[in-house]
Amino acid sequence: MTYILESYGCQLNMAEANALEILLKGAGLEKTEDPDAADAVIINTCSVRKSAENRIWGRLSFYHHIKKSVRPITIVVTGCMAERMKEDLLSQAPFVDAVIGTNEKMDIVEYLTSGRVETEDSYHFVSSYHRDGEASSYVPIMNGCNNFCSYCIVPYVRGREVSRPADDIMREIEHLDSLGVREITLLGQNVNSYSWKGISFPLLLDEVCRHLDSIRFVRFDSPHPKDFSPELIDVIARQERVCSHIHLPMQSGSSRILGLMNRKTTREAFFSLVDEMRAAISGLTFSTDVMVGFPSETEEEYLETLSAMDYLAPIEAFMYYYNLREGTPAAKMAEQIGEDEKSRRLERLIDEQLKRASLIKRGRIGMVHEALVISPTRDDRSALLARNAHNEMISFHPLSAQTGPGDIVRLETTELKGNTYLGREV
Repeated sequence: MTYILESYGCQLNMAEANALEILLKGAGLEKTEDPDAADAVIINTCSVRKSAENRIWGRLSFYHHIKKSVRPITIVVTGCMAERMKEDLLSQAPFVDAVIGTNEKMDIVEYLTSGRVETEDSYHFVSSYHRDGEASSYVPIMNGCNNFCSYCIVPYVRGREVSRPADDIMREIEHLDSLGVREITLLGQNVNSYSWKGISFPLLLDEVCRHLDSIRFVRFDSPHPKDFSPELIDVIARQERVCSHIHLPMQSGSSRILGLMNRKTTREAFFSLVDEMRAAISGLTFSTDVMVGFPSETEEEYLETLSAMDYLAPIEAFMYYYNLREGTPAAKMAEQIGEDEKSRRLERLIDEQLKRASLIKRGRIGMVHEALVISPTRDDRSALLARNAHNEMISFHPLSAQTGPGDIVRLETTELKGNTYLGREV
């Protein structure tokens, strides 16, 4: 049996897709990229924004055409959209053979080989999420979320927080280290609320760093500001393998809007946290998530978000306007803002962030970084692309023909082209 696996959305979805592929290949299934040659198609979905769901409907239409006109294929929809819209998918897309929720995702192999799927009451972690041969690996350490931000569908489709046993995490990381993996990213919807039998996230992160050899870069995503403790800041500052580039979701710069979002923080508390981190962590850079157009957001509150972005000064930002998600409290709030106004606010936010990030990045030209070689560059196969601890991409020509993906190099940035640096090996 041949299969196609398409995965959309967050890093955890991608990690789960890697784990599912291990199981599929272990059961003797073969991957193909050719839709006309596939026996089965698995679409691993995202439901965070309406645009993600619209894309899935488009892909389903594409595979429906193949099923009708080319060959009979088994179509499986899984992930968060499958969890949220199971009945709608079954009624609106009757050509779909199975809609399998988040907890049952790893049972897809059983479905394809025997036609059976059992309902799971809770989320289960697997032993490995690593894609063979890659120098980077995701390591999920928790699933779900207890925060119930008023705009967010995640707690409803991923469920409550479940932490992975610390011993299992350490076994996987030790295995990755033995394979020569150079970079890991610890994952969770609210990664820094991890807790397992008295082991907090700072304790886990500290312990991970004490047992590493080949792994040089340790990242984590996505934390919540309310759970960013002084102990965690201390571990990041002490452990040189933990990257000093932190994703710190802000969402809004207005305390009133943050309250309506149920973010459990304020503008002032967020600024205080940023100040604490900058004082403790050398060379710190930030990325963030930020939303505009939340119900009842005034122009003044929107401007507060713009000024908060100036204060945070992120070198990366994931920017979007509020998407109404049915079933969340924000969907029922009064004063929903029109699409045109949300688009205007987002356009200005993006424009200002692009200028800000370019200015910050140009100020970093001339710095020397350790970086992980990722791949040859797309336009010049004699050049290589590497990623440093700040998640910045650097294109360079290696000093040795033996240098390749998975190697750690020292690079000086010499020029900025778009979002990518040009550099030289030193």
